[in-house]
Amino acid sequence: MKRFTFVIAVLVGASVVLLQAGGQPIRARNGMVVSQSEIASQVGVDALEDGGTAVDAAVATAFALAVTHPTAGNIGGGGFLVHRAASGDAVAYDFRERAPAAATPTMWFENEEYSFERHHLSHLSVGVPGTVAGLHLAWEEHGTLPWSRLVEPAIALAEDGFTVTHDFSASLKQALQRIQIYPASVAQFSKHGVPYEAGETFRQPDLARTLQRIADLGPAGFYEGETARLLAQEMAANGGLITEDDLKAYRAIKREPIRGTYRGYEIISMPPPSSGGIVLVEMLNMLEGYDLVSSGFQSARTIHLMTEAMRRGYADRALYLGDPDFNPEMPVTRLISKSHATDLRDSIDEEHASVSSPTSFTWPSESPETTHFSVVDAARNAVSLTYTLEFGYGSGIVVPGAGFLLNNEMGDFNAGPDITNANGLIGTEPNLAEPYKRMLSSMTPTILTKDGQLFMVTGTPGGRTIINTVLQTILNVVDFGMNAQEATDAPRFHHQWLPDRISYERLGFSADTIALLEARGHTLQARNGGQGTAQLIVFDVERNLLEGGLDRRRPDGGAVGTDR
Repeated sequence: MKRFTFVIAVLVGASVVLLQAGGQPIRARNGMVVSQSEIASQVGVDALEDGGTAVDAAVATAFALAVTHPTAGNIGGGGFLVHRAASGDAVAYDFRERAPAAATPTMWFENEEYSFERHHLSHLSVGVPGTVAGLHLAWEEHGTLPWSRLVEPAIALAEDGFTVTHDFSASLKQALQRIQIYPASVAQFSKHGVPYEAGETFRQPDLARTLQRIADLGPAGFYEGETARLLAQEMAANGGLITEDDLKAYRAIKREPIRGTYRGYEIISMPPPSSGGIVLVEMLNMLEGYDLVSSGFQSARTIHLMTEAMRRGYADRALYLGDPDFNPEMPVTRLISKSHATDLRDSIDEEHASVSSPTSFTWPSESPETTHFSVVDAARNAVSLTYTLEFGYGSGIVVPGAGFLLNNEMGDFNAGPDITNANGLIGTEPNLAEPYKRMLSSMTPTILTKDGQLFMVTGTPGGRTIINTVLQTILNVVDFGMNAQEATDAPRFHHQWLPDRISYERLGFSADTIALLEARGHTLQARNGGQGTAQLIVFDVERNLLEGGLDRRRPDGGAVGTDR
């Protein structure tokens, strides 16, 4: 196996790495990767410099993140990838986890009572993983480098290890409290129960062996053979439902992207089972009818109008969306139409907040612990990829002998039939668990074009806030003229229909703005942490330069560009 080393240079020959002060983005001419792991971003750019495509770089980055960013990077979870070729062709890859064959709508009940623990914190909460299948399908169609070449850097990182940062040490210590009940997890993420400290080397030999099987055999190295046997064995021993047959039957799916327009820009985003693309286009359609530039960035009027668009978009999400293979009558064309947006816009009072009704509250909790990265290559092929384990470190369950974490994405299904209430239990039909069904998501990997050329690649983690964070990155660039870094740094807010309040990043609004919003009837709540971790690339056509915006709300990320 080829041995990879990872040396990050400030400016050596061709590669440049961002962590600059102020609002200046990193700039490069021939390719860029922006992710939540500087090491993984460099792995992706190495693939570009070896002659790889944006998909090659995305595959290499994703596998590296499974090693360096285990809170969300994964091979035991799933997600979505939007690819736009320089020719203009676009495709969406759905590798969302799906329910095993034995799943039922009432599987979260114990003694006729709903159990949060069964739904979110048990082996029953694990969906059939999709990441390996999805990455391989995209690579088959758009990759040029050998598959094994793209997995080998991750193998080296797992086998030889990498240096623990302060942030990663803190993350592992926090996770250790939750995973104590799983011996394989404790062995994977601690030194016999003692937390890793910054400066130490973190190695994952079991994960390295699993990645080697994937490198050698492709998806069969995960969905069949030794890895599948180990995963199914862990399920059978602990009341889980996933079998070797479930794993062998998993398939990633190609879907037609959601498309819309906003002020002359084309929006290309993820279709169901992600709700992201539909709700994003719906909100942009509503806001297109207002002059936000005249209203001003973060003015009370702009925030009010955006909030009312968010409220209506999220209400439609709750009423209509789910897995399209189980909900064929979803009114997608109507939801993303300009006429529907006009009707919704006509219901907005520009001076007073609307009221959200709790009588049709229709979604479960969705964890913010996801990860996103954006990639552009020299030919201007682009990838926007968001994937997740659901909670941070997923279920907390490491497959013994295989070294990877399992998701708890079954928690994104509704709690059970006929139990919807104002406290948040959900029983509506479109998103109930069924055999082979994919759970609804908010992930919103998105690409923008202008006059037939690439313009912007964006996305973020953040659970239910994802769609609104992506919305704001687009408005920041298109309406308010920000560069990629300014658009990433700008303060954010969120409204999701229910609960009926605006949550905003602390210090994001002035006291006067808060007072004006309250006078309009809004309830506001400051959040202590940041909203999302967006990773942006904007293409400056006139200068033929890529601009990277790295979200510094979380440490350890990296925007890496190449001029080679």
